[in-house]
Amino acid sequence: MTFPTRFVRASAAAALAASLCTLGHAAEGPVPHGVPHLDHVFVVVMENHGYSQILNNPNAPFINSYAKSANLATNYFAIGHPSLTNYLEIVGGSNFGVQSDNYPDWHSTSCTPNLITGIPNTDNPASSKVCPIAGMGSDATTPAVDTTNEVQGTPGENNIDGVASVPSAKNTLGITIGDQLDRAGLSWKSYQESLPAQGADRVNYSDGFFTDSTDFSKITPTLNPALSSKDIVALYAAKHNPFVYFQNVQEGKDGDNSLRNSVGFDGAKGLYADLASGHVPSLSFIAPNQCNDQHGRGNAGAFCNYDPSDDGSQAGLNPALIYRGDQAVKQLVSAIKHSPVWHQGHNAIVVVWDENDYSTAPNINQVMLIADTNYGVHKVTSGKRYTHFSLLRTLEAGFNLPCLNHACDKSTDVMADLFAEGHWEQNGQ
Repeated sequence: MTFPTRFVRASAAAALAASLCTLGHAAEGPVPHGVPHLDHVFVVVMENHGYSQILNNPNAPFINSYAKSANLATNYFAIGHPSLTNYLEIVGGSNFGVQSDNYPDWHSTSCTPNLITGIPNTDNPASSKVCPIAGMGSDATTPAVDTTNEVQGTPGENNIDGVASVPSAKNTLGITIGDQLDRAGLSWKSYQESLPAQGADRVNYSDGFFTDSTDFSKITPTLNPALSSKDIVALYAAKHNPFVYFQNVQEGKDGDNSLRNSVGFDGAKGLYADLASGHVPSLSFIAPNQCNDQHGRGNAGAFCNYDPSDDGSQAGLNPALIYRGDQAVKQLVSAIKHSPVWHQGHNAIVVVWDENDYSTAPNINQVMLIADTNYGVHKVTSGKRYTHFSLLRTLEAGFNLPCLNHACDKSTDVMADLFAEGHWEQNGQ
């Protein structure tokens, strides 16, 4: 008997739901330990620059001063490429089979998540939009050297350090720390600079006003010269808002775990208003726009131009772009520390870079991470090996949540030295 495609998809969805009920939280492990209880954490994600490109860069004076006065991880690695992969790994401990920056396949009920198919969504070969992430299945292997995806051919682009790899995990669970927080009665928000006022739903990119779905033909009188969505400076990008790629967030009907958790920096419910009032969530995921996070755009003028060279050196950088990002971090850190919430309970700020983008071997995927707390050690430089999975594991330890996906790997450590109370010796003794 031949069944209609729609029936097959519905049956598959029902089987998936049943299997999830049976499996429960199989991809979650014990609650990690090693850091004090955390009341509020602010994670600021910057873009596309390696550790040596930011460290001692004269055009990043605040960031370097902050790294010295707070705590600095000197042996911290992003996982893969491109950007979205790392954002997913920070909030979910997995790439979930996504190894591209492709847009979400918003609210689709006719696709199958990459976790379920076992077929990665890649840049090369080109893949379609990302099916909403859900279910349990296999994520994509992260090879030591990528020669087929973002950078094709030799010498390739090093993932992590060019030696370590991350095997596919067959029991990967398609949720994020947002789901874990919600389940524990805690809260989260994704603060996205230049997100338009109408919110994140179906928005792939925006300058804060116009979006990729704007119908410019309805603007009268007719624009001269004619404009299209290609002319928009993509300041907000869905690829830097990982939560919107998940089915339960796309379909959420309330403000606890839904698209309404994604808000801008400005406005009555935005980042700066929340900081001023002291009403902030347990986890604040903060993404400056693509001119302020050091990513750059090709149509936003000299101060936001892409770096001239992606060779891993400081000489190949756009100094204005680096300085602009430096001042954005300064503004964010200042606003957080002036918020009444900073002086209540145990709180932390994390500033981290997503990856060393397009920088080919022998350059490695080492990036900077700065950790600052209102309760503990300062001026610690940690040479212990950490990754984005370590960051997730540390957040879960602080919020008393189970480890999730690769945050449970034996090779993933809690960043205890950077979040410690009291005095901590540099050698960990």
